[in-house]
Amino acid sequence: MLQARPALKLLPMEFCCKMTQEQQVIETLRSQGGYATLRRLNEVIDFSTWKTKTPQASVRRIVQNSDAIFRIQPGLWALEESRDKIFQKFKIESGDFRSEEIFNHAYYQGLLVEIGHYRNTSTYVPPQDRHRLFLDRKLGDLTDHKIIPQFTFETLLRKARTVDVIWFNERNMPTHFYEVEHTTDIKNSLSKFYELQDFFSSFYIVANIHRENEFNDKIDASIFSPIKSRVRFLSYDKVASLHSNLSLQEHLIW
Repeated sequence: MLQARPALKLLPMEFCCKMTQEQQVIETLRSQGGYATLRRLNEVIDFSTWKTKTPQASVRRIVQNSDAIFRIQPGLWALEESRDKIFQKFKIESGDFRSEEIFNHAYYQGLLVEIGHYRNTSTYVPPQDRHRLFLDRKLGDLTDHKIIPQFTFETLLRKARTVDVIWFNERNMPTHFYEVEHTTDIKNSLSKFYELQDFFSSFYIVANIHRENEFNDKIDASIFSPIKSRVRFLSYDKVASLHSNLSLQEHLIW
């Protein structure tokens, strides 16, 4: 199941009542180290004084409109006052494309791992990614399988071991394969999916929405016709939205 973060130290009720909703969101971000996913904010903010039936929508509006808050990635928000400290923590250097790519790749892997846990699947990421940070935790500490389950022949396992995120059912058979494509060639991921097509699994390319046309062009190649109907494109925003809504107990539709 989802890994718990340290409990929030709640503010006194009378203090919360005197603060605006925006101030409560800001104070909650401070209590979380200056940053938090939208899902985390929805979990820990005390909505008892909010006179609205949709407090989660209010939180989304606040983080989008507040001058004190900025977006690091879809679904991940931080305080402007903590920008330098947070970027240092995440090893993101302004103008350094490679550092941003490493952070983004691990971030979306982490979101997919947490969504997988919510859907009662066990999870796997490749050995070379286990030391990378999803926010404040290593991906390897979040996933269930340190060694990929032996669900097939070694020749196919060599392909599967390199897939960015895999979900497994209770029989340790793969149900979902995800490849996070920030800048790398989508064709390489489609080639992996082609080799794994004999399993009763779904395949996903996760990338910026601007790469969807590129995905469509690549999947239309005749060589990928056997898997074309089974591979879907998931934008970063869609993955972040699915993760943010986990706390609402919404049915996830892919």
